[in-house]
Amino acid sequence: MGATPPIRIYTKRLCPYCWRALWLLRRRHLAFEEIVVGDDPERRAWLAEVSGQRTVPQIFIGERSIGGFTELKALHQSGGLDRLLAGDPA
Repeated sequence: MGATPPIRIYTKRLCPYCWRALWLLRRRHLAFEEIVVGDDPERRAWLAEVSGQRTVPQIFIGERSIGGFTELKALHQSGGLDRLLAGDPA
């Protein structure tokens, strides 16, 4: 089994869905990098281009965009988050 893929979460301040996503990751004791994009129009434009979404949070596991808090929560509840972190691309 390989290394756990890195988790990156793009957020902005005063975003309740960002807070929820961060809380879920912390509750799971998962290491992640938080990148605040709220006041950076260039980074927000890049994020929209690579994720296809204009909202935050946007969460990436490895190079895969999984979406925002709603998708993270669904993956967590279904066991899909554990599979992704184990390196299963499904």
